[in-house]
Amino acid sequence: MVLNVSSRGLTKKLEAAFHHWDKRSRVAEYKQPLPEAEARQLAALSVAISREAGAHGTAVAEEVGRRLNWQVYDHQLLEAVAQDMGVRTKLLESIDEKRTAWLLEDFEQAFAVPMVSEPAYVHHLVRTMLALRAHGECVIVGRGAAQVLSGPDTLRVRLVAPLKARIEAICTDRGLPPEKAKKLLHDTDQQHAAFIQEHFQKDPAELNQYDLVLNTNRFGIAQCAGIIVEGVHALQSRRSR
Repeated sequence: MVLNVSSRGLTKKLEAAFHHWDKRSRVAEYKQPLPEAEARQLAALSVAISREAGAHGTAVAEEVGRRLNWQVYDHQLLEAVAQDMGVRTKLLESIDEKRTAWLLEDFEQAFAVPMVSEPAYVHHLVRTMLALRAHGECVIVGRGAAQVLSGPDTLRVRLVAPLKARIEAICTDRGLPPEKAKKLLHDTDQQHAAFIQEHFQKDPAELNQYDLVLNTNRFGIAQCAGIIVEGVHALQSRRSR
């Protein structure tokens, strides 16, 4: 469950993101340029996580990020980047020219079809997610990332759990009685689904749009994270061949 983050916590997360982008750009300066087709094929991977409320989506994402040493963007950090002009500018400026061309191509394709609605916020959100994918080596939680980032360089994951387990998780996290926790779950899932259906014309519950579907109650946070990391390594190995 994504919890509220203080302004100080959000600032720290943004600073970590800046450091990650800067490190990636400085490392890229020392690499021998590849032909464009090969470079795109070997573009850095990312993970996009869609989750049911109470299925420990952020906890799994943070464990994946820790194991891979990747930056994690929950919905609050993603929205902060999307809404802050200065942050967005720094993000876009830290992409090399070749990946900027890919970003513009993907962005134009996204808005060339009736998949993404036009409000300015959604426009910025999609551009932000595509820019983060251009950087790669990140885990993005929620906000339709698994629907927008549908290319071969993103591992798309859906996290689910039985209702009883999710109610228990919310009761523990929020200190709520079961009935209030159940209502909060229902309302949150409805809001998530409505956002994705309205802006991206997709149903997050349709499982064939994901590469992995994991039951966090059956496997637990650590094992789900391990399976996702193994999925990333498997994609990296396939691409390197």
